[in-house]
Amino acid sequence: MSIEVKISSARIPYKKAMIILEKRVEEVKKGLKKELIWILEHPTTFTGGIRSNKNEILDKKIKIIKTNRGGKITLHNPGQRIVYLVIDLNKRKKDIRLLIKTIEESIIEVLKIYKIYGYSDRKNIGIWAQNKKISAIGIKVKRWVAYHGCSININNDLSNYKKIIPCGLSNDKITSFHDLGIKRIPNLNKNIIKVFTKNLTKI
Repeated sequence: MSIEVKISSARIPYKKAMIILEKRVEEVKKGLKKELIWILEHPTTFTGGIRSNKNEILDKKIKIIKTNRGGKITLHNPGQRIVYLVIDLNKRKKDIRLLIKTIEESIIEVLKIYKIYGYSDRKNIGIWAQNKKISAIGIKVKRWVAYHGCSININNDLSNYKKIIPCGLSNDKITSFHDLGIKRIPNLNKNIIKVFTKNLTKI
């Protein structure tokens, strides 16, 4: 199945990205546009998923943008790679767990390219490395069109996580490529696209 790939070099504000994503969902539902893999970065933004609550905000000065994705409060900031997806499960297997598993496996495969051993945790959705979370996943499904996606910490400022309880975790449980000593990360976008495109054929 043909998937459009989009890479944004400029940082996209979170609210603007959500408008674009929601529009694309409607276009995919109507058969007007292809499915989408969109790679980008956001300016520093704190977002709260449908399971978030105020107790997870440690710095009361920060603004939380409410979002309809799954999950709790998390951080997006420069140096973190976002992979947004719009996937039409009407034309694939109507299996949300399989989609999430496929996203998890794809992130693990990308990490492996850069000699990082990543693994999933049944209790906490996302991908971990050396007992710390390196990638968060959040999915929303509308009439079997799945969207949102995942974030991967590359060389972002992890100190911003101290302002929240990220994904319900202790904020010292977050890591990144840079934090793990991986400084050279050639062809990251290319490898993300290659791996995700290949693995989405399983659905």
